[in-house]
Amino acid sequence: QVQLVESGGGLVQAGGSLRLSCAASRRAFTVAMGWFRQAPGKEREFVAAIRWSGSTYYADSVKGRFTISGDNAKNTVYLQMNSLKPEDTAVYYCAASPYYGSYSMPSQYNYWGQGTQVTVSS
Repeated sequence: QVQLVESGGGLVQAGGSLRLSCAASRRAFTVAMGWFRQAPGKEREFVAAIRWSGSTYYADSVKGRFTISGDNAKNTVYLQMNSLKPEDTAVYYCAASPYYGSYSMPSQYNYWGQGTQVTVSS
């Protein structure tokens, strides 16, 4: 079992920044960590992912604004979100994947955190 705990969500004005953190109880049997988000009435969508080796992946909608990074010593990944827009408002979920390959689908992850709310006001 891998427990994931997210933190760092909140309310911010458009153009502002937030940093989300996701602490994993352990890295065993995980290859990559990802961030997804889900707005009310919408499907969960991929935001970014990082392999523990350092490779990163981003959704087109956040490229150039969001940065994913990891601290292997702390089993923690971060999502730095800059130039936030109202359409970034959602519950953000951290997830862990045991697979190599693309990380854009929720089905590629087998552990999920509880989520943290991000609200961007206009």
